[in-house]
Amino acid sequence: MDPTCSSESIYNLIPSDWKEPPQPPRYISIFKTAVKEDMQKFKTAMKTMGPPKVEVPSPKDFLKKHSKEKILPPKKVFDRNKPKKPPVPLRTDHPVMGVQSEKNFINTNAANVIMGVAKKPKPIYVDKRTGDKHDLETSGLIPKHINKKGLKKNWEEVHKEFQSLSVFIDSIPKRMRKQKLEEEMKQLEYDIGVIEKHKIIYIANK
Repeated sequence: MDPTCSSESIYNLIPSDWKEPPQPPRYISIFKTAVKEDMQKFKTAMKTMGPPKVEVPSPKDFLKKHSKEKILPPKKVFDRNKPKKPPVPLRTDHPVMGVQSEKNFINTNAANVIMGVAKKPKPIYVDKRTGDKHDLETSGLIPKHINKKGLKKNWEEVHKEFQSLSVFIDSIPKRMRKQKLEEEMKQLEYDIGVIEKHKIIYIANK
C-alpha cells in the first residue's frame, strides 16, 4: 500500500472545517509619518480662501443706490447751426500760384539710380508657357553641394563619421571605409577652398 495515499476511512467522508491561514503582516512604509506630516502642514496652510486676517469693512461704507453705475461725461450743447464740415471755397477764392521748388528732381533721381545698388532678381522657374511662377531655391533643381555652407555641413558629417571609426583597423572593410572617408573629406576641403577663393564661378552647360 502506498504510504502517501491516505487510507479510506469513514471519518474522511465528512469534510472537515477549512481554516483560512493567517495573513502576513501588513506592509507599512517607513516614510508614512513624514508624508502625513507634510500633507497636514500644506493642508493647514491652504485651509482658508485668502489671507487669514481680513480687514472687516466699516458699517458706514454700505452699498448705495446707483453707486456702481458708470459716470457719463457731461452732455455737450448741440448747435444745429454750427457747420460740421469746412465750407466750400467761393468763386472769388483763388489758390496760391507761382510757388516753385528749387529741387531738381531729374538730377536727384538720376543720382539715386547711379549710386543705388541694383537688386538681384529672385531666381524663379515657370513650368508652362502660361503657368505660374515658382521659387527656384526650394524646387530642388539647384544642387545644394555647390553651396559653401552645404559643403561645410557635409564635411562636418563626414568628419563625425570618421571620428566614430574603431581605433583598431584590423580588417579589409574597415580599411576601405576609412580610406573612403578620408577621400571624401579631402574632396570637400578642396571644393570649399575653391569656392572661398573665387567669388564668381561659371558653370558650363553640358
